[in-house]
Amino acid sequence: MRPPLKFFLLFLLFNFGGLALGSYLQGSIADNEWYASLNRAPWMPPGWAFGAAWFSIMLAYSYYLSQLTVTISHRFISFLFVVSWVFNVAWSPLFFRFHATQFALVVLALLFLCILTFFLLFGRKMRVLSFLLLPYLVWLGIAFSLNWYVIFNN
Repeated sequence: MRPPLKFFLLFLLFNFGGLALGSYLQGSIADNEWYASLNRAPWMPPGWAFGAAWFSIMLAYSYYLSQLTVTISHRFISFLFVVSWVFNVAWSPLFFRFHATQFALVVLALLFLCILTFFLLFGRKMRVLSFLLLPYLVWLGIAFSLNWYVIFNN
């Protein structure tokens, strides 16, 4: 198996595994009375958009990471990936299970900074492939605005 394909499959496993773990740790949204009672932002996307967005984002992010890993050998890449993975997994239970909306907002901001660091630090070397990170950054911006709205309108 060629290294890029091996890394792509590995990053797919980690990234989708992280989404599954975060979802498991958050508990059921359908049974979450706290979430149902929230005053949510008028620009809140429909429920199906979250799954579609995360699926697309993780495909693009995994491909980007697989190419980055074979292009640049740097320990900081692994560190930044692990930190961003932890932030991504942590947000859902912080928000939905523990109702720590302000802490969840900080976690989103830190996750955004991690992904932005990939874009800025390795953008010149990765060129066009770095634009695969833009949907992730946009989605994190939307998530930040939704989280912000909950904090200041409830």
